[in-house]
Amino acid sequence: MAVMQKSTRRTQEEAAQGMSAEAVQAGAAVGSGGAVPGASGGADLVIEHISKRFAGFTAVDDLSLTIPSGSFFALLGPSGCGKSTTLRMVAGLEQPSAGRLRIGDEDVTDLPSHRRPVNTVFQSYALFPHLSVLDNVAFGLKQRKVRDAVARAKEALELVELGHLAGRRPAQLSGGQQQRVALARAVVNKPQVLLLDEPLGALDMKLRRQMQVELKQIQTELGLTFVHVTHDQEEAMTMADVVAVMHEGRIEQMGAPRELYELPRTAFVANFLGKSNLMRGRVVGRDGDYLRVEAAGGVQRLRADRAVAHEGAVLLGVRPEKMRLYTAGEEQVPEGHNRLDGTIVDASFTGVSTEYLVDVPGVGVVGTFTQNMGQATGRAGDRAVMCWDPDFTFGLAGEDDVAAGAAERDA
Repeated sequence: MAVMQKSTRRTQEEAAQGMSAEAVQAGAAVGSGGAVPGASGGADLVIEHISKRFAGFTAVDDLSLTIPSGSFFALLGPSGCGKSTTLRMVAGLEQPSAGRLRIGDEDVTDLPSHRRPVNTVFQSYALFPHLSVLDNVAFGLKQRKVRDAVARAKEALELVELGHLAGRRPAQLSGGQQQRVALARAVVNKPQVLLLDEPLGALDMKLRRQMQVELKQIQTELGLTFVHVTHDQEEAMTMADVVAVMHEGRIEQMGAPRELYELPRTAFVANFLGKSNLMRGRVVGRDGDYLRVEAAGGVQRLRADRAVAHEGAVLLGVRPEKMRLYTAGEEQVPEGHNRLDGTIVDASFTGVSTEYLVDVPGVGVVGTFTQNMGQATGRAGDRAVMCWDPDFTFGLAGEDDVAAGAAERDA
């Protein structure tokens, strides 16, 4: 994202025309250190031991990661975890307290924002209200005196399927259309890295789902490096190739969405990325590739390669949808499956499935989902048996907080 250098008089004139500082930054051109006009594709973004400290508070703590060229990368975490501060340091809006930033082969740590090969799409759209859609998109190119500015702006609008609205003002567009304009304005400069700061947060659910698909399609078509900051777990897992879960200024875990969901390595990740049933146990032996863990009044099996710890105290985890529930007397527990016995305390019909909450002695309340396929359902007060394939179990460090991440997920 670039911030143009303007005289005080110019700034005052723009303010009088209703242009916010954020809008000026978002619409400004990439400067001399930015992308070469006509260039395409992205670049690796390398963050090396970056920290950001404010008075009495560390927002980002010794963060290192490499975001490969052309990837769709998501920084996911609750409010206050440091993800937006990280994005602002990449954009050049915040100066790191320590560490270095590289885009491609260029060290950009000390470059001003207007010379970095990045652009940003904001949650607030940050469009110029007095300019047409076409002029909003062409704004940065015209400031750089790019000869084919209007033609390129029209191409960008066609990319986001808004060419027919080029003559309208932002106030005449829906929220989803305004966000498409903001996206077109960002990609028209052909930055090496595109930063998305909670870009879909102001949209309703239907528009958000639609834009998720469209953003991923545009990223694939352009081949740019996208860095998406969000607190929405589904949004990150739907669009990103790689997700980094942030917590208290650090990366808790990073990997492909399926990997993070199926095999979380901390209780925070297990709870923040969807629901998990976690129970305390102790390793009491080994059976080939499986650990034998004493938990919930029985011995559960856990594949050793899915466990953080192989001895002593552990946290056993399983996702609710991996479990099968039977009412007492109807259980059909396959041999070798893990098993829990308890009493149903609540059954919530959700359409596609029914969510059961089962009180298990020594564990507490465990949740499980059963697809609604016409079978009889249990009711509160019924005795129940839950079972699951031990290959779905994951093992976490015994000292982890069982509730870590749950409150942040539901916030």
